[in-house]
Amino acid sequence: MKNLNEMRNVYVAGMGLIPWKVYDKEHYDFGSEALLNALNDAEMSWNEMQAAFCGSVYQGTGSGHQLIKEIGLTGLPIVNVENACSSGSSAFRLAYLMVAAEICDVAVAIGMEKMPKGPIPSTAFLPWELASGFNAQMANYANETIEYMEETGTTLEDFSRVTVKNRKNGALNPNARFQKPVTLEEVMASRVVATPLRLFHCCPLADGAAAVILCSEDKLKSKSRALTVAASVITSGVYGEGMMMSSTMASLKYPPKEGLVELSVRQAYEATGYGPEDMDVVQAYDTMASAEIWDIEKLGFCKKGEAAKLLKEGVFDIDGKIPLNTDGGLMSRGHPLGATGLGQICEIINQLRGEAGKRQVKDAKIGLAHAMGAGPNSSVTILKK
Repeated sequence: MKNLNEMRNVYVAGMGLIPWKVYDKEHYDFGSEALLNALNDAEMSWNEMQAAFCGSVYQGTGSGHQLIKEIGLTGLPIVNVENACSSGSSAFRLAYLMVAAEICDVAVAIGMEKMPKGPIPSTAFLPWELASGFNAQMANYANETIEYMEETGTTLEDFSRVTVKNRKNGALNPNARFQKPVTLEEVMASRVVATPLRLFHCCPLADGAAAVILCSEDKLKSKSRALTVAASVITSGVYGEGMMMSSTMASLKYPPKEGLVELSVRQAYEATGYGPEDMDVVQAYDTMASAEIWDIEKLGFCKKGEAAKLLKEGVFDIDGKIPLNTDGGLMSRGHPLGATGLGQICEIINQLRGEAGKRQVKDAKIGLAHAMGAGPNSSVTILKK
């Protein structure tokens, strides 16, 4: 296996997004719109694409083929990727590796999802786990939230500030499902979903799609807007680590030296030579408000139990020291599972290009996106100008 340092540089040539909402059409209809937007952004034609990786969760067999038929079948290899909520970022990694390893010069990653109504029908668990109730994700997160509160003293009001921040940011993002800010009082007064979590602590579902075109330097049409992929890492579960969202319990006898998220971000930092102090903008995984709090800690931006204080002080605001989920995150943008990881990457692209409009982070040069998925798995992407 080649060391990443032995591979050639890979560049973001273009990206495409659409508004994330509830569509009355299928994934291949709105997904093809995101792909066309990426081609236009890259100033490339479809015939220049040499490989396509299509991430989705519930879209069925050949979902990427269905989407690409709307653009045109050219004989290029189409690979469908299902990796839970990291499906889009997993598609990105595969496209990145194809170009980095010089197997092809241009590859496209696509993430798309038309979400079913109601609670997510998780199929990531074994029959006995489903019978035990592990597929009720709100309950899983609630259990993990209670455990975190007991360990750190973090309060429900602290978690509620995540929603307030992200809904405020989402109001600046025309592609976000939720466009209106909420107050701390509104979050705290929303109905209980799974104690202690309330409705406004939970991210909304949405239909959505995103696409990113990656290429070698000689294939770039616009070098002034191109970004370099510094790292694209995916790791799976670590034995002994407790993660209720994936029905794994902590081992008292064999505790891991390093958790899943910590492992993935360490690999990304080692591959780039960067650390958390070098990141100008961050996308963290906020399926629940509490998840953003512990995620930013696991990514190395502060110690366990410190995130709530930093949030209250404004450190994670758009104009703060560590701008976090500047597009509203899952909490405001929505969570179309197969598109989520790639959507996070698209926000980093917008920020580093200086094209984020009213939510623009000043002088952003390096950014990190982190997504989680059932399994469990963890993906970390670092981009730089």
